[in-house]
Amino acid sequence: MAKRVARSSVKRLSTVEKKALILKSAEKVFARQGLKGSRLFEIANEAGLPKANLLYYFESKEDIYRAVCRDILETWLGALGEISADDNPKKAIENYIKSKMDLSFSRPNASKVFALEIIAGAPVIGDYLEKDLKSWVDRQASVFKVWQSRGEMVSISPQHVFFMIWAVTQTYADFNTQITAVLGVKEIGAVDYSSAIDTVTEVILTGLRMK
Repeated sequence: MAKRVARSSVKRLSTVEKKALILKSAEKVFARQGLKGSRLFEIANEAGLPKANLLYYFESKEDIYRAVCRDILETWLGALGEISADDNPKKAIENYIKSKMDLSFSRPNASKVFALEIIAGAPVIGDYLEKDLKSWVDRQASVFKVWQSRGEMVSISPQHVFFMIWAVTQTYADFNTQITAVLGVKEIGAVDYSSAIDTVTEVILTGLRMK
């Protein structure tokens, strides 16, 4: 487990760095206990900051939570970027799967926070899902349909393709305990990590007839 930043070091951080530290610390706390079960003092302790500092940069615990969720979604969506019909379909999907898998391994708490929010019915970020996320998926779906019209991808629902990619990549964060138990390891190492990416990519590309 990474060590918390020493309070003496925190004092020397810039405003941008302090806000980033607060969000990173909050992500850990929210992943363990969810929004309702978390307390501001727990986030402050994780960050090595006085509770008053949190309320200087954010209005409330809920405000921090919204910022964490928004950062998670923007990071995930940025993993694909804005694809165009001129891009190589196979390479674009490969890169997206690899990026999402990387995020599940490097930032598992983000996936857990998001999963808890969705399971609860998205009470805090429902509007973001219905507007920003839907708009993003619709833009990518329009590119998928061009690829499909050219015979570069099987003609199936682009939206459901994204649901599948999200589900299979995020399971490596959300169900890490189950995966390590079945594999008989304490944590997923480089070999299993590489095997996971190769397997997920092969299955999805084959299903999309993009071999």
